[in-house]
Amino acid sequence: MHDWMMDGWGMGLGFVFWVAFLVLIVAAVVWFVRSQTPTSGGAERRSGGLNVLDERYARGEIDREEYLQKKRDLVD
Repeated sequence: MHDWMMDGWGMGLGFVFWVAFLVLIVAAVVWFVRSQTPTSGGAERRSGGLNVLDERYARGEIDREEYLQKKRDLVD
C-alpha cells in the first residue's frame, strides 16, 4: 500500500508538471505573437515620459501651458 501512495503522489505531481509546462508554452507563444504584431488601429505606443507627464498634470503638479509645452517637446 505504501507503494500505491507514492505512485499516486507521483502521478499527481507529474500531471501538475505537464499542466504548468503547457501553460508556460502557451504564454510564450502569446507573448511572441503580441510582440511581433503592430499595435491595433495604427495607434502608436506611448512613451513612459508621456505617461508620467499625464500623471503630473492630473495631480495638478504642472499647469496646462507647461503640460502642452512638455508634451510637444516629448512628441517632436
